[in-house]
Amino acid sequence: MANPARSPQLNASYRKCRQLNAQHGRTYYLATLLLPPTKRPFVHALYGFARSVDDVVDTIPETDIDLRAQKLDQIQAIFEREFAQGQSDHIVLAAVIDTARRWQIDRVEFDAFFDSMRSDLSISSYQTYADLQGYMYGSASVIGRQLVPILEPSSPDAREYAEILGEAFQLANFIRDVGEDLDRGRIYLPLSELAQFGVTEQTLAKRVVTDDVRAALAFQIDRVNRLSDEAALGTALLHPSVRDCIETARILYCQIANAVADIDYQVFTQRATVPMSQRLSVAIPAWRHALAARKQYGSGRIPPLPA
Repeated sequence: MANPARSPQLNASYRKCRQLNAQHGRTYYLATLLLPPTKRPFVHALYGFARSVDDVVDTIPETDIDLRAQKLDQIQAIFEREFAQGQSDHIVLAAVIDTARRWQIDRVEFDAFFDSMRSDLSISSYQTYADLQGYMYGSASVIGRQLVPILEPSSPDAREYAEILGEAFQLANFIRDVGEDLDRGRIYLPLSELAQFGVTEQTLAKRVVTDDVRAALAFQIDRVNRLSDEAALGTALLHPSVRDCIETARILYCQIANAVADIDYQVFTQRATVPMSQRLSVAIPAWRHALAARKQYGSGRIPPLPA
């Protein structure tokens, strides 16, 4: 949504981020439609930033580690310089820097994201869940932390719940994408936990869904559901006008993990998805409720740029 108070270049940046969100994060984008229209661009900006940085790395062959590292260094250097300046002409960074300034999002939240993206250049697996959590903090939990100011929390505890929800989202992705990640030489499920079910790297390399593989995936799906239930406690800490968005995202995104069970855990040959009918059955009532909440409580604030 264009804002006449912004420059044409900044409006273009926000539009680009919205396009990235709509194209690559369909479930997440559907949930953002439940936000007050004035808040959506800021959420799109954070998604667009994460997606564009990830794409910088993933569009270069896995074997060309030096070039991948060079491109990541370049985009991080540009971001750090322009973040310090408080503005950018970059088609994506302009919007995210504007968002960070308005909502006072600390740069450390973005630094952690770059750290996780950099670890993908040299780390292909994680031994324990604690090890994986370190990666997921930077790749997903900090994105939840970035969002919290925009969602206007009533308590600092909202950040902790946002971290948990980000972890649930990322783990759901890892469960769904086991086959795709193998294609890239990566295993994101903890090796020690896979081993508890008799599953090894060699087992996964065979790309056959055995009962052991099913049990190992079911264990992780149960964890996603527990994380989702815990994260749900944080919704009440957010501004009433945004709660339906977060709840819809939580329900639908974590359902990705359960969709893996629905396809009999065939992660090597199929991509688990949440059917559109199921998405709409959650989103439509939530949309009606969001409109009512907006009418009753307003759409929240939009802070001006700091002087």
